[in-house]
Amino acid sequence: MGTAVAMHAARRGHDVALWGSSHDSWAFQHLLADRQHPLLPEHLPETVRLFGPEELAAASDGAQFLVLGANSHGARSLARLIRAHVEGALVAISVAKGLEPDTGRRMTEVYGEELAGIPIVTVGGPCLATELAEGLPTASVWAGSSLELASQAGRPFDGPTYQLTYTDDVIGVELCAMMKNVAAIGLGMLDGIGKPTGEDFKNAKAALFTKAAHEIVDLVAACGGRAETAFGLAGIGDQLVTSLGGRNRLYGELVGSGEPPAETLRDLEARGLTVEGVDSTRDVARLAEEHHLDLPYHAAIHRVLSDGADPRDILEVLR
Repeated sequence: MGTAVAMHAARRGHDVALWGSSHDSWAFQHLLADRQHPLLPEHLPETVRLFGPEELAAASDGAQFLVLGANSHGARSLARLIRAHVEGALVAISVAKGLEPDTGRRMTEVYGEELAGIPIVTVGGPCLATELAEGLPTASVWAGSSLELASQAGRPFDGPTYQLTYTDDVIGVELCAMMKNVAAIGLGMLDGIGKPTGEDFKNAKAALFTKAAHEIVDLVAACGGRAETAFGLAGIGDQLVTSLGGRNRLYGELVGSGEPPAETLRDLEARGLTVEGVDSTRDVARLAEEHHLDLPYHAAIHRVLSDGADPRDILEVLR
């Protein structure tokens, strides 16, 4: 996603430096060789300048808008790595979707702690990196501590093919971005369950999609976010696009077809595919317990991934 946003920003006419840490070596070698990220369909615009792990100072020189493309596991280490080089930045923009595994902190909290003095904005809504990279029509939600901050951060990126709306409901946007990955895993399981028999489970998918949406609303509201956020682009919109395609849905399909959850996750990660929804199932379970919420759809997915339950158990949520 970080690379896709960089491509979009370059097409908007901005001076873009794309920097990769040592953790990005697999993708960075492809970018250097043919200027194409191995998981994206389009080549980098010629104006995007590439910088490797040892070139952080050069890459960050004069940077005003920081797009932070680490996943939730690497957000804190990324911030600590770059903070001495980016003190003059106007804003930092997180595109990660998930909570920090060890602490359960949201990404704006993690970056806020590590990048003191730099305002933090988070990105949510229905945006597949592949389509953004292709320049296909996309709508997203940018959230900051104020509407003014969110719009200031998003204005250079807003355009006909990447249309932005703004909110100050940071909690709502970040929790929607986390929970929709769990919802997509469950719907992917139905694809896997139905493969041997050709069953599509269209009716069940529609019912469970709706159930998942209401559960997202319940948890967002309990944690201090707003219900309208969950019923908008950041919630239902993102839930839809992630359930139709993407890594979390694919992971769910493989598990639904009988593949072992832990081994399947390792295989996908070895292919460079991060499936943040797996950790998020545990985060949702913890938050539901803390707030005394009954979230049966999300709980059923958690049982499949963590307790060895049969994937067909998610259908019991409809009974």
